[in-house]
Amino acid sequence: MMARTLRERSSQDSDRRLGMRLTFAVGAAVLFSVPFVLLLVLVLTSFKPLSDLDESIAHWLHAYVLADPDYARLLSVWTEVLGPNTWRVLVVLAAAWAWFRGARRPAIWAVVTITASGLLNLLVKEVVDRARPVMPDPVSWAPGSSFPSGHSMAAATGASVLVLMLLPRLRDPAARASAWVVAAILALFVAYSRVALGVHWFSDVVAGLALGIVVTAATTVAFERWRREEGRRPAEPHMEGVEPEAFSRGDRG
Repeated sequence: MMARTLRERSSQDSDRRLGMRLTFAVGAAVLFSVPFVLLLVLVLTSFKPLSDLDESIAHWLHAYVLADPDYARLLSVWTEVLGPNTWRVLVVLAAAWAWFRGARRPAIWAVVTITASGLLNLLVKEVVDRARPVMPDPVSWAPGSSFPSGHSMAAATGASVLVLMLLPRLRDPAARASAWVVAAILALFVAYSRVALGVHWFSDVVAGLALGIVVTAATTVAFERWRREEGRRPAEPHMEGVEPEAFSRGDRG
């Protein structure tokens, strides 16, 4: 009887901990969705203070690029090397590696996440249809609508997905933290390059980063909920990655 009571208590504690983790993850997704929704409303209503801020930042950063042609070329190469297609290819390759190892569900999650991110970006661009900046001395050019930045959103989503698939292989907390720091630096520099090259407004890249994080957080929370329903050990995705046991011993299910 006592053993049964202890098991029930342990199960309840586990459920409470998982509930707190999922609540935290949902809260994080909501937190990052706030700046996107706010920017979306301000852009759709042509809020003048935001327009003025966008123009001042765009011209200020663009001035540095114009003053140094080598730096302009470096940014152009950087933004192309880490463009949306690069992140998509990297995620698909990581998913193929996971699938080959037997971690099929994380592989599907990764492909669904990066695909949903790209489709959502196209949808929002179509709805908002914001014009790109027009610089007096352009050093770069990009087609399509401006809001949100596809490069920034793909970088935020792709880098996050890759880290979440890498974390189960990292045992050292410092290494895990470093992986997130590197991902953040890459995504932020991609966002910076788009504004500095004069092909996006500042609010475009902020919205792209925020929406990319929201998409990743949403699919990760959904995946963790599914794991709970399957009776699997509760995990902390931001520390352990998605379905850590699949990468430690393989998952043939």
